[in-house]
Amino acid sequence: MYIGLEILCGIVITLIAFYCYLTINNNYWKNRGIPGPKPVPGFGNMKNVIFGKESVSQFLTRMYNEYKDEPMIGVFSKRTPVLIVKDVDLIKTILIKEFPKFANRGLFPIFSRDPLTHHLFNLEVERWKPLRTQFTPLFTSSKLKEMFSLILECSNHLESYMDTLIKKGEPIDMREVSARYTTDVVGSCAFGIDMNSLSEKESVFRRLGKLIFATNLRKILSIRIQDMLPWLYNSFLYVLPRDEKTRIIMKLMTETMEYREENNVFRPDFINMLLNLKKHPEKIDIELTDDLLAAQIFIFFAAGFETSSSTISNALYELALNPDIQEKLRKEIKEFEARNNGEWRYEIMKEMEYLEKVFQETLRKYPSLPFLNRKLINDYTFESNNVTVSKDLKIWIPVYGIHHDPDIYPDPEKFDPERFSKKEEIMKRHPMHFLPFGHGPRNCIGARFAVYQTKIGLIKILRNFEVQVCNKTLIPYKVNPYTSLLIPITGLYLNVVKLEN
Repeated sequence: MYIGLEILCGIVITLIAFYCYLTINNNYWKNRGIPGPKPVPGFGNMKNVIFGKESVSQFLTRMYNEYKDEPMIGVFSKRTPVLIVKDVDLIKTILIKEFPKFANRGLFPIFSRDPLTHHLFNLEVERWKPLRTQFTPLFTSSKLKEMFSLILECSNHLESYMDTLIKKGEPIDMREVSARYTTDVVGSCAFGIDMNSLSEKESVFRRLGKLIFATNLRKILSIRIQDMLPWLYNSFLYVLPRDEKTRIIMKLMTETMEYREENNVFRPDFINMLLNLKKHPEKIDIELTDDLLAAQIFIFFAAGFETSSSTISNALYELALNPDIQEKLRKEIKEFEARNNGEWRYEIMKEMEYLEKVFQETLRKYPSLPFLNRKLINDYTFESNNVTVSKDLKIWIPVYGIHHDPDIYPDPEKFDPERFSKKEEIMKRHPMHFLPFGHGPRNCIGARFAVYQTKIGLIKILRNFEVQVCNKTLIPYKVNPYTSLLIPITGLYLNVVKLEN
C-alpha cells in the first residue's frame, strides 16, 4: 500500500515538475507589459503552426492584424519567448541603427554534425562577417555585367524548353519551369557548371533543389525534431549516414575544385573564390573546413534558384490573372527590343520602368522571405518603452503582414504595379514598409543578381508566349503551411500560348 502511494506521489510530483517546466516562462511578456496571446503549455502560441494548420508567416500576419495598434507583440514558440516587432522605427533600429546588437539571425539551429547548417544565412556574426566581406565583391555591377551573357544564354535555353513543353498541349507548371531555368543560371554563373535542367530529363541538380525544399512527411518530421528536440536530432547525426542532399553538395564541391586545380581552370565565379580562400586561409580569421565551404555552396545554390524562380512564377501567375497588365508589359518589352535591334544588355534592364514596377509589386505581394528574424547578442532595453529583453531573445519582423497592410498598401490583395509608379508616393512610405530582400548589413547579398536573372527570364517568356489561367490554376493562391518560405501548396499551372513574331 505504501509502495503504491509512493509511486502515485512520484507520478504526481513528476507531472507537476513537467508542468512547471512547460509554463515557467509564461509570464515573461506579462511582467514586461508587452501584449500578446495567452500561451498553451508545451505549444506556446504555435500549435497551429506545429500541426500544419497555418504557416509561420500566416501566424505572424494574424498577430499583426489582431494587435493592429501595438508596436510590438509578445508570443511564445513552444516555451521560448519571441518578440514580434511591428513599429517601423523599431524595425529600422534592429536592422540598421543598432545592427551589431541584433546581428545574429537565430532562425535555424546550427548542428556540429550537419555541415549544411553552417551557411552564410545562418551563421553567427563571428563567422558571418568575414565570409560576407569576402563574398560581397561577387555581386558588384562589374561582376553582374560579366555574368549577364551567361544569364542570357540560359534564358535562350528557357525559350527552347518552353517550345518543347507547348507541343504537348497541356497546362505547364511555371513554378517548375522557372526553377529549372534559375538552377541553370546559378550553375553557370556561380559554379561554372552546365546543370542541364532545361531538358525533358530531370538533372541531378534539379533533384537537389527538390530535396532542399521538399515538404514530405519525412522532411516535416525532421524539421519538427530539429526545432523541438535539437539535442536528439544532433545525436541522430552521429549514427545516421549523411542525407542525399549533403552527399550531392559535398561531391559537387570536391569534384569541381579538384578538376579546376588539376586542369588549371580559372573562372571569376563563386567556386574560384572558395578555392582562393582554401589556398590562402590567412585572408580570413576563421577556420575554413571543407564542411564550412560546402555549406556556402549549399546556400548559394538554394537561395540563388529558389527565390528568383518563385518570383518569376508568381509574376506569371498574376499576369495570367491580369491580362491587361501582361499586355502592357509585353508592349514595353517589344519597344525595348526594337529600340536595341533585338539585343539584350545589362544596362537595358535598368531602363525598363514598367518591368521594374511589375517586379516590385510581385515582391510586395509575394515576398520570398515573408518574415525576418534576428537574435539578441546581449540583454537590450528599448528606448521607446523602456522594456528590457534578455540575451538570445528571438525577434520576428512580419514582412508579409506589412506588405499586406491596407493602411500602407490600399486594397493589398489587388496586383497593382502602379503602386510603384510615382516617386512621391513611394517616398511617402517608410523604407521599412518594403522589405523583400531584408535591410541593413545582413540583407540579401545576392539581391541584384536575383533581379537580373528574374527580369531576363520574364522578358524571354513574355516576349514569345502568352500565359493564361486554366482549370488547373491555383485560384485562390494557397500557401504551403510546412515551410518558412512563401511557397504555394501546389504547382502554378498555366496555359501557355506561343505568340507570332
